[in-house]
Amino acid sequence: MAIALDTKLSQGVQKAAQEAGLAVVDGVVSSGFNGAPTEKYTLALASAPHKTFQFELGTGFDLGNPVYSTPVHEFLLEVAQRLRNPRPDVYVTLGGLPMSMSGWQWPFHLSTSGADTYIVHGDTKLEDGKTPADQQLKAKVSASMTVTFAEVVPAPEQPFAESFIYNAVRKILDQGQIELTKSGNRQPVPVTTRYYSAKQGRFIFNDTDEQQRADFLAAKVYWASGVLGGGEPVWIADPRDAQYLNTTVASLKKTAEALAGEGILKLDPKFEFAASTEPLMSHHSEYEERMAEALAFTRPTFNEEMRGGHTNM
Repeated sequence: MAIALDTKLSQGVQKAAQEAGLAVVDGVVSSGFNGAPTEKYTLALASAPHKTFQFELGTGFDLGNPVYSTPVHEFLLEVAQRLRNPRPDVYVTLGGLPMSMSGWQWPFHLSTSGADTYIVHGDTKLEDGKTPADQQLKAKVSASMTVTFAEVVPAPEQPFAESFIYNAVRKILDQGQIELTKSGNRQPVPVTTRYYSAKQGRFIFNDTDEQQRADFLAAKVYWASGVLGGGEPVWIADPRDAQYLNTTVASLKKTAEALAGEGILKLDPKFEFAASTEPLMSHHSEYEERMAEALAFTRPTFNEEMRGGHTNM
């Protein structure tokens, strides 16, 4: 499909998208948070054009560089799979929060405060399936990485950073270090070396056991398929989840197979996608309670005696 934007980068994006089973339906000149020029594309799943994804690259990005072309191709292949989800923007935390990611402004930009960091802004929202959009709890996020840490990332662009940024947001939510409100200022999500193993050359966010991974997959299918997806199947072999759980895609598929054997999930023949079942949805109250507990954990607490002036000082 021809688009109005005709640049060397746009030609490369159209070729890479087509190879991944995607179509570029729109491409425009835009700008990042700091005004740096970017090219922003709307990608659609070729087999389902109504499912779209926002893809943004710095104007000077060299997609023809072999160092970049292969990772971008792999990223777009994942996008094509994720777009098959009923809600491609939804992610579930280990704590049991169904969250959406939106409004991210790529690529990273140098901090305007003078700090030696790269920043990217975006939003995450609680998706409980019943709260009106204008009443949803959310957090405006300012994710940062030091200039030194940025050296492990091939480029400060969306294809190379989206996965670990989204997983860092999930991790910080699990730790109760982001407060979800109806409005508010941007909250920091630092991405540091504690999330990265230089020895192994990969990100590590959580150490999980088999039971935790089973609980996670069941929760993901409950929320993303059963509550938010109308029972449509969701991608359970997502490398982004594997990174978040410090496991492999093969392990996730094996766990899903076990859950399907218990009647909790309904798997496709390739063990790639899973849909909710009646037995899973019968645990509605448990998932609602777990979400409420995880949400409460994100809220700041105060020492009521100190607030009332009763101290030992």
